Amino acid sequence: MRRAGVLLHVSSLPGPGPIGDLATARGFVLWLAERGLSTWQILPTNPVGPGRSPYASPSAFAGEASLLSIADLVVDGLLPPQDPPPGQGRVDPELLRNWKWPLLNQAADTLAKREPQALVDFVKDQAWAADWALYAALAQSHGGGWWGWPEALRNRDPKALGQARKSLAKAVDRELALQLLFERQWARLRQVADQAGVEIVGDVPIFVSGDGADTWVHRKGFQMDANGRQPVRAGVPADYFSPQGQLWGNPHYDWGAMAQDGFAWWKARMVRGLAQCHVLRVDHFRGFESAWAVPEHAETALEGHWVPGPGRQLFDALGPIPLIAEDLGTITPEVRALRDDLGLPGMKVLQFAFGDDDDHPFLPHTYTQNCVAYTGTHDNDTALGWYRSAPDRVQHRVRVYVGRDGSDAAWDLIRLAWSSVAERAIAPMQDLLSLGAEHRMNVPGQAHGNWGWRMDHWPSDSVGLRIQELTRAYGRHQ
Repeated sequence: MRRAGVLLHVSSLPGPGPIGDLATARGFVLWLAERGLSTWQILPTNPVGPGRSPYASPSAFAGEASLLSIADLVVDGLLPPQDPPPGQGRVDPELLRNWKWPLLNQAADTLAKREPQALVDFVKDQAWAADWALYAALAQSHGGGWWGWPEALRNRDPKALGQARKSLAKAVDRELALQLLFERQWARLRQVADQAGVEIVGDVPIFVSGDGADTWVHRKGFQMDANGRQPVRAGVPADYFSPQGQLWGNPHYDWGAMAQDGFAWWKARMVRGLAQCHVLRVDHFRGFESAWAVPEHAETALEGHWVPGPGRQLFDALGPIPLIAEDLGTITPEVRALRDDLGLPGMKVLQFAFGDDDDHPFLPHTYTQNCVAYTGTHDNDTALGWYRSAPDRVQHRVRVYVGRDGSDAAWDLIRLAWSSVAERAIAPMQDLLSLGAEHRMNVPGQAHGNWGWRMDHWPSDSVGLRIQELTRAYGRHQ
């Protein structure tokens, strides 16, 4: 099946209030289906980390509660009718803090009182939920992640944990209720997507936060000591985005320790992801073959070195799973061999294609069917912003390759992706809207100003008709 779709995070959906939500997401699925688009790729929906990054989450299992729909909570009788503030072209952290979170907490407290047995059943069904709720309550009580907590809590002394659950019972129940609400609203979204024939492509970051719930609960699976000290930290060497490399700071896995229980944590993570999404994009796939390890006190990622990953051992343990391998960056023959041996589609990003190599693997005439063609990703500039800032020789190569004058650069790249033999073709929503660099989602290596972009209105009928016609023309219409 030839598919086409859009890359757009839930937070970027338009509508009232400070952030896109799961009710609007249901409407977006129907918008896609009506135009013959059958794929919606999102970013991770776990609780956001510093700078609201979805790739620095304190949990690989919990959901980001700020994405909950206030309107749905009203319909469910958990809140009185609300008059939401108008939405803006950016996620609004102040409105989130002062308007939405108080309402979310109110709804969660009401649910906890109204359906206490539902919380008990939720904990039985979701093994991660009790640990996450306690972690979140402790983080609010003691501040930050577990590294700075009292020793007994840091080291998960059973008596200390029991006392904390009692003293923080209301906060723990609130966190459980928020996750149960997320579960229910996401189930509604998944049902709409199933009925509409739209696959949701989720995103699984390879690494997790060093002081989050996962390392607190499953510390033996990570290279760190009882105080959170990490002998090496994750990152990447110098690349397209940064001549100094990128020092992410996440802990490396202790793959040997994880193998001892058959990679149970990874299995649970994949089961969780596929309960929500139809396909999972595995971020930084090359790290499963070998990952960049930066010594503890290094100031930049340039001081790192490659360390072996689990390779096929992990994926054999996981079994057949619908995955997309994010195989960008420094890709070696060994990484390609692992991807191809597993039969996974890789990513072809058109913005990287127009260098000096006429046979660059991201140029469409080199594609095989088993890949996903992108105009750009959440880490790239928008297609229009990229073209405008590209050197003259790159702009010339684009014009020659597409046979057009460059006046409609974003849609030139969309046409290239859609017309390729790739089984899936995906474009960020910014490219469908022909938006410039000021609408970029993320600048890798930049600590502030990311992850806030949001549509301020639904795409026009002309945009919808144009993508529908292009999707039909290249045999991707569903």
